[in-house]
Amino acid sequence: MPTPTSMTFFERFEADICSGKKTITIRDETEKYYLPGTTVTVSTLEDGREFCQLAILAVTPIWFRDLTDFHAEQENMTLAVLKQVIQDIYPGIEQLYVVSYKLVGQL
Repeated sequence: MPTPTSMTFFERFEADICSGKKTITIRDETEKYYLPGTTVTVSTLEDGREFCQLAILAVTPIWFRDLTDFHAEQENMTLAVLKQVIQDIYPGIEQLYVVSYKLVGQL
């Protein structure tokens, strides 16, 4: 699988990403191939508008049931909201991947 060079987020997360309040994303197995040490260009899922670049720090597997308040803090939301967002995007999912990143520039 080639190393991804881009990532998409819902527009509603743009401000939190660009302000540094959101420092992880939790994805399913189709997006577990991000490589620590690489930089990705980020765009909005809705319209493909590029808005920043992120340095990938780590990709760590996690079970849905093992998500904690710490993960929620890194997502800049409560644990209840985080779990609901994940279930809305990935209904019934158990295996997830935490992609940790840091903002390296806005576009």
